[in-house]
Amino acid sequence: MDKSVVTKNYMTIQRQIFALQDKWKKMMDPNDIKIELTREMMAEGIPAIESAEIAFDLPLYLQLITEISTILINNKPDLKFMLEKMSGQLDADTAQKWIEHALSWDYRYFNDFAQEHGIDDWIPYFIAETALRPYIQAAAEKVQHQLHPVIPDSACPVCCEPIRLATLEEDGKKVIRCPRCHAHWPARRLKCSLCGCSDHTKLDYLTIEGDAISQIQVCNECRGYIKIVDIRQLIEKPSTSLLDLLSLHLDLVAQENGYYPDSAKIEQYIN
Repeated sequence: MDKSVVTKNYMTIQRQIFALQDKWKKMMDPNDIKIELTREMMAEGIPAIESAEIAFDLPLYLQLITEISTILINNKPDLKFMLEKMSGQLDADTAQKWIEHALSWDYRYFNDFAQEHGIDDWIPYFIAETALRPYIQAAAEKVQHQLHPVIPDSACPVCCEPIRLATLEEDGKKVIRCPRCHAHWPARRLKCSLCGCSDHTKLDYLTIEGDAISQIQVCNECRGYIKIVDIRQLIEKPSTSLLDLLSLHLDLVAQENGYYPDSAKIEQYIN
């Protein structure tokens, strides 16, 4: 499957970040998170994270940001000036704002923050979102048992991330996996996981030469797609976040062929 379109250095950075996120998630107290997900919420397209009450320890959140920054600096020393400049602007009040705006996908806030402080545009949102993910993943674990079955939609019912990744598992079962919160749920193989279309004349598959375990299911009803990786053929099972990164070449192929993940849900959530 390794047709990676990202550099080895970027892959190293992401692997270290994923490991750090997992470590922090395991240290969290589940009692600090309250969240619910009902069939009514799923039917109305309301993500569970909107109902979440998470007791953020702001000093710890700032410490996580520091550790993420350290990973970036160790692997890309040229980022040191920008990241130290950013760190100088962070305190508990700013951390609280970062959490609130990252939860609501408020890219504009982070772009404004970057411009105000002379920081590259991508840095504040990337850092805030990366530091937020252990909390979102811990929240998703608390509603995981309610994700069977899920009403077909173009976004994750927990965190609103556009759906784009599935795995084939035991007995050929198709499981949708969210790279952001790591929620997962079963889905029918011969059905669009985004719009629910089951008309076989409107569903098709794109394959990649030399990639025997991956394919892209595309839907000509909604023009959406989902990457499908047969993890039964993998000796070592990567995390959902890593699997999404390793299969990035499939996203590019799908989009080059006119199929796209649905960002409308995010825009609706923001507005």
